[in-house]
Amino acid sequence: MSTTLNHAPARKPFFKVFPSKETKHTQYMSFSTQTPCSSSTATTTVEASMATSISTIHPDILQAHILNRLDGLSLVSTACTSTELNSLASQQDLWTDICHSIWPSTNTPRIHEIISRLPNGWRALFSESFPLTTGPRVNPPRDHDHPSELISAVDIHYKNKLIFSKVVETETSSSWFLCSPFRIDMLDPKDTCPTPIPNSGSEEACRDLAGDLSLSWILIDPTRLRSVNLSSHKPVSVQRHWLSGEVHARFATVLAAGERGSASETVQCGIVVTCGGGAQGGEMHVRGVSLQVEDMDGVFLNGKGSLGVLNAGFEGKKGMSGRREMEGRKRYEMFLERKRERRERKLKKEGALDMLCVSFGVMVLVSLGLFHLLR
Repeated sequence: MSTTLNHAPARKPFFKVFPSKETKHTQYMSFSTQTPCSSSTATTTVEASMATSISTIHPDILQAHILNRLDGLSLVSTACTSTELNSLASQQDLWTDICHSIWPSTNTPRIHEIISRLPNGWRALFSESFPLTTGPRVNPPRDHDHPSELISAVDIHYKNKLIFSKVVETETSSSWFLCSPFRIDMLDPKDTCPTPIPNSGSEEACRDLAGDLSLSWILIDPTRLRSVNLSSHKPVSVQRHWLSGEVHARFATVLAAGERGSASETVQCGIVVTCGGGAQGGEMHVRGVSLQVEDMDGVFLNGKGSLGVLNAGFEGKKGMSGRREMEGRKRYEMFLERKRERRERKLKKEGALDMLCVSFGVMVLVSLGLFHLLR
């Protein structure tokens, strides 16, 4: 008894069968799509017909049941596979949901208004704000390129649960801002934010916090429609203050912004999250979230100098997204090493100058003594 299957006289599917352990060469098998007469051939053609091209799946099914379940990086990879998938993966609804799930602080009217002016909308925000900014600036920033306003969208997660989310707008054109040390605070001095972080007081808790805590600080230039994420995603260091007992978790992005050999050749955009309060064994509160810019001499830059650094971050290259924690920590450790080497060179130079001054003073005293003796 024969089984008949109806197939369109289409192309012949091509299957690659990998060799077994006894075979050294790859075997290839080709099956005809013409109407078969034997049950074994019918089974083969059924398997061939199941290898359906993804282009035959209805776009509504792809969007409703597949694409909306992907994260940002997976959706970017999917968009590179075909023209049709690129079109489906570019839908603004997908990227809006992804950005809001990663950064809840972006779901505010002010940021919605800014994103609406971007050519690629929320997809552009993801491509600029998700990767780590690692490379040097593309074009040297000019004074008139400095943003007149900065918008900070900050989200903190503990064990993948949101514990802090806030948006702060900072005016940057006043003389007070340009001359004062640059600092953006997300919390007022008297404000705190409760968290589920236990206050155990042990060093092991600090090490655990380094893996459980994550932060995103998206800085947006609303005038030129640029954005950059200044966080290393995971803390580069977690330390407990010896006197107050507060825990300081530091996140950092290192940028190449100044002239070669200067103290600002490499700078650190440091974000410090301060957690404290609560009884021993209770839960801590977030008491401070701040951003500052520090050069290799340990000097915190003023507003004008920091705007130049941030402009370099806006225009800089974006690093590999998949290894941003590792790359961020590596660049931070390199910054600390270069900072240490610069301090040692400075101490050696100052030591040599001190020896020169002492030698000159001794020579003057000896000369004066000889002058009085021989007179």
